[in-house]
Amino acid sequence: MSANKYVVGVDFGTLSGRAVVVRVSDGAELGSAVHEYEHRVIEHTLPGTDVRLGPDWALQSPQDWIDVLRIAVPAAVAAAGVRPEEIVGIGTDFTACTVMPTTADGTPLCFETPAEPHAWPKLWKHHAAQPHADRINEVAARRGESWLPRYGGKISSEWEFAKGLQLLEEAPEVYARTERWIEAADWIIWQLTGVESRNICTVGYKGVFQDGGYPSEEYLAELNPGFAGFVGKLATGEVGDKVEGVTLAPLGGLAGRLTARAAEWTGLPEGAAVAVGNVDAHVTAAAADAVRPGQMVAIMGTSTCHIMPSDRLAEVPGMCGVVRDGIVPGLWGYEAGQSAVGDIFAWYVENFGTDGHERLTELAEKQAVGQHGLVALDWFGGNRSVLVDHNLSGVIVGQTLATKPEDVYRALIESTAFGARMIVETFERSGVPVEEFIVAGGLLKNRFLMQVYSDVLRRPLSVIGSDQGPALGSAIHAAVAAGEYASIEEAAAAMGKRTENAYVPDEARADAYDRLYAEYRRLHDFFGDGQMLHALRAIRNEAQA
Repeated sequence: MSANKYVVGVDFGTLSGRAVVVRVSDGAELGSAVHEYEHRVIEHTLPGTDVRLGPDWALQSPQDWIDVLRIAVPAAVAAAGVRPEEIVGIGTDFTACTVMPTTADGTPLCFETPAEPHAWPKLWKHHAAQPHADRINEVAARRGESWLPRYGGKISSEWEFAKGLQLLEEAPEVYARTERWIEAADWIIWQLTGVESRNICTVGYKGVFQDGGYPSEEYLAELNPGFAGFVGKLATGEVGDKVEGVTLAPLGGLAGRLTARAAEWTGLPEGAAVAVGNVDAHVTAAAADAVRPGQMVAIMGTSTCHIMPSDRLAEVPGMCGVVRDGIVPGLWGYEAGQSAVGDIFAWYVENFGTDGHERLTELAEKQAVGQHGLVALDWFGGNRSVLVDHNLSGVIVGQTLATKPEDVYRALIESTAFGARMIVETFERSGVPVEEFIVAGGLLKNRFLMQVYSDVLRRPLSVIGSDQGPALGSAIHAAVAAGEYASIEEAAAAMGKRTENAYVPDEARADAYDRLYAEYRRLHDFFGDGQMLHALRAIRNEAQA
């Protein structure tokens, strides 16, 4: 291995795509570039039309993703000052479940029928399939489906099957034209290599693939007779086998080589290695060199995803899934999450916090724990873990005429920390120990927020050594795919980085937070049945119809 070899990592996020050029020998990040999506999140009206979307819809445009390859990748290479021929591979990651209908050759249906909402990719935060997820869970529980406990007892409305069932029942003609129902993580690899594949990460966590197979045709037919053949649109077979040229691919593997067309887009050399697709959260574990059992990585941004490898298989209530080889080959990979974190703070500042994040943080930091007299539930985007119910909504209790904006802001920060503690405690009660809590993502910039998390969790926080975790993780996977390292673990040790014990809990504040957390738990259990919050959401939806 020579020092002048480089790889590119590309992180396709919710609002933008980022490319970073990384040195293979030591993980040094030499240049990066960001491309903001032209269409951002499509939530209200389809682009170029007057077609309005319903409540809880969230779509994206595939053209925005291609533009990241055309604009951000060449810009990152130029910023790094390296020669394109020195770049040996590229890796990518995506939000998930961001899933789309295409033809058999990968053409997005929204390119053919742009005025049809269901023809567009459904972003991870599309929650309009909750009724379909409810039915999926009810039927699976009644039938005793063996795969259901692997997902904490509930399938999310964000995932492939719920969104697919919504497609069938709300737009059957689009469903009929859908020859491939494919994660964006795999679609972008298809565009880079010309080879269709499915990565074990999204297939396992978002596609309900367990123990070598999908849910049975009999089960799917009970949901809807027209849904019986849904798996055929996923076009995958057993792990490592090929079915009609489609492979279920291992993480860190070689998905294919960069085509002439993709080389023209990116400015990278034709034939460069392309790593198997991955999810933004899961790939970040490698960037933090956190690929050993018990290392939980919390990727904190608009939402938070909690990722942890383990050598133990257990049923953890409300987790997003446990998948063999789902983070690194040879270990069980666990996922949990919070549907909204940074989104909550942004919502508050945009609507009520005229002082802005920095000033509100400064004022909130001066308070003693509990001084505001508030406790909040962090369900403003629904609850991903441990209740798995995206029809839940946020709650703030204790407001008076003396309540100030910074009081609410601090209570919202604390609510997300309480939600994280709920997740950690659920894992440990289930026999899956959390040995180290590592933080990555954009919210690392808020030191006050990090200290609150350390105090609430009553444990030290390690922090990733990069502000581009997913992109760095993708680059690490690219180095493995290019043959520069024998395994993800070896590459992560050389190229990943983190600082241990960057934040340590204050004992007095931790004791005070225990009291507030007890009230959070009471509120969590009271509203967690959803009766009141579901009723309010139904009233809202009827009024908006």
